[in-house]
Formats: sequence, C-alpha cells, structure tokens
Amino acid sequence: MFFAGMGFSEIMPFLSLYIATLGNYSYSQLNFYSGIVFSVMYVVSAITSPYWGKLADQKGRKLMILRASLGMAIVIAAMGAVQNVWELMILRMLQGVFAGFVSNANALIATETPKKQAGSALGTMASGVTGGTLLGPLMGGALASMFSYRMTFFITGAILLMIFFACLFFVHEEGFVPVTDKKLDKASGVIHELDQPRVIFGLLITTMIIQAANNSINPIISLFIKELMHGGHGVTLVAGIVAALPGISTMVAAPLLGRLGDRIGTHKILIFGFLLQIACFIPSAFVTNPLQLGILRFIIGIGNASLFPQVQTLLTKNTPSMLTGRIFSWNQSFMYIGNIFGPLIGGAVAGCWDYAQVFLSTAGLVFINMVLFIFNVFHPLEQHKDN
Repeated sequence: MFFAGMGFSEIMPFLSLYIATLGNYSYSQLNFYSGIVFSVMYVVSAITSPYWGKLADQKGRKLMILRASLGMAIVIAAMGAVQNVWELMILRMLQGVFAGFVSNANALIATETPKKQAGSALGTMASGVTGGTLLGPLMGGALASMFSYRMTFFITGAILLMIFFACLFFVHEEGFVPVTDKKLDKASGVIHELDQPRVIFGLLITTMIIQAANNSINPIISLFIKELMHGGHGVTLVAGIVAALPGISTMVAAPLLGRLGDRIGTHKILIFGFLLQIACFIPSAFVTNPLQLGILRFIIGIGNASLFPQVQTLLTKNTPSMLTGRIFSWNQSFMYIGNIFGPLIGGAVAGCWDYAQVFLSTAGLVFINMVLFIFNVFHPLEQHKDN
C-alpha cells in the first residue's frame, strides 16, 4: 500500500507541465486539457469500479489486486511514450479502468481480519497508503529533475510492476468462497442481502462528502498561502510543507484511532472526526499567517484519520464477507464522485467570494455530513445494538 500510494502520486506534481511539452497550447487550452486529463480517470473509475467489485466477490480479491497493479504498471509506463495530449487522455481513461488496487487491498484485509480488529488493520493500511502518497510527489519531482518527465513515468511503471510481483508471491487469500448466486449479479440482489442497507448507503454518502470536503480545500491551499505571504519568497516551499502536514498527522493517527475505535465504537470516532474538522475549518478562514494555517491543517489530518478509515471499518463490520468486494467498490465510486465535485465546489466558492469562504463552506459541508451520518448510520447502529 505504501509503494502503491507513492507510485500513484509520483506523476501528479508535473502532469500539467508534461502536457505543456506535448503541444504549443495557449494558457486557456493548457488549463482545459489539464483539467480533463486529471478528472477523466476518476470519471471512468467511478463507472467501472462496481463491475470490478462484483468480479472480486466471484473470483477473489487477490486477483483484482494483481489486475490493478499490472494494468496500472503498463498504462503509466506507456504515458512516458505518448506524442500528444489525446494519447495521454486515452491512457488516463485506461488508468481509470485498471484502478482499484487500494479498494481491493482493503477488501482483502477486511475479509482476512477478525471483525473486532478491523479498525486497527484498516487504520494501518490507511497509514501505509497515506505515507506513500506523501512521499510520492517529492520522489516524482526529484526523479523528473534528475532524469525527465518521460523517464519518471517509466520508473513509476517499474515500481507498480514490483508491487504486482510482491503481491503475486507474498500475498495470500485464505478461505475465499466465491459468490455464485445469480441474484447477486444485480445491485437489487446485493441490497436485499444487507442487514442494514440504510447504514451502508449512509456510509457511502459519508465517503462522498468527506472526499468532496477535502478536495474543495486542496486546490486553493497554495493560492491562499501566497495571499497570506503577500506573494513573498518561499511560497512554493511553505505551500508544500502545509499541504503535507495533514498527511503526516493522518499517517500517525490512523492506526491509533483504528485500535481505539475497535474498543469504544468506530461510529463514535467518526463523530469526533466531524467535530474536530469543523472546529479547524472555521478558524482557518481567519488565519493571518501560514504558521497558524499549518497548525490547523495538522489537526485536520487527525480528523481525516478519524473519518475515511473508520468508514471502511464500519463497512467491513456491517457487510457480509461474500459482498465485501462489491461494497468496497461502491465506496470507491462514491469517493471518486467526491473527488470530481470537491474541486468544483471550492473553485466556485473562491471565484464568487474569496479563499476564506472556501473554508467556511467546507465547514458547513462537514456539518451536513455529520447530521446525515447521525440519522442514517449512528442512530440505526445504536438501535440495532440495543435490540
């Protein structure tokens, strides 16, 4: 998971710069093509993930991990050989088709781990992928500087190929029972098999809004820091540090909060995460220097560790083992929908008002998410426990 997170994030810092080398584009054309190339992978993956989830329940989660790692290795390496933006766009679409390594790895861990220890296991997995995602942009930038953009794609493909062989020889799936019931081929059949479908769909909506909230902030962080520093020297370095702080705290806190959730209740950790994020997003709108923003962003990372890994834990604890792949793939689709709409929300708010209002609107989004979670997940789980 660590190396997968690193490989997937290595190409992100220079993808737009790479597009600029593929043609003589105007400023508006470059922004347009960059936006399409970034987002098309999420759109395709949101559509294809449910199919791969169904196949995972029928054929095994390890097979889906191998499919994702090998497919991504070939596709990302091929990006280093493209001659125009259209070829790159097609490969990004294929990257969306072959996506699903992280969700299927989580599904495999969820089914291989006793449910009472699911929080700890999935928290550790979240820590691994977060650490790789943090290191990836640094590695990608360093490799691009030492070699070239194209060579970095080839190196990233090689990393993902090593993941494929590591999973092939060292990851084992014990006791897998394939789903053969034809009625489970349809979503309606899956929903019928769930003990608490309201809880599951409440968690899927929670995932979508968590991702939308996080991604409404991420695109404007650098611009907000530039404004706080009045365009002074070192903006890029400071922005990089501040952007990395939530990931650092998430990496440290996720396993600890996962174990705590296993003891006191995962849904209680989620409520804590919502409240912590609201308490940090609101004052973020009124900071006067990058240090204040950095402290709040570090704390927000603890909130992140209280949210997404805990949603996956609750999905694990409330989903039959035979449907874990399907439900985790639905969760990935909802996550990608949040990835798509989050930057649109942040950009629209910043365009109509200012950067400070993005933080306030995001706090409102988190509050709405908390209310929906309480009514659709928290209360049903408490009532089920009492019964």
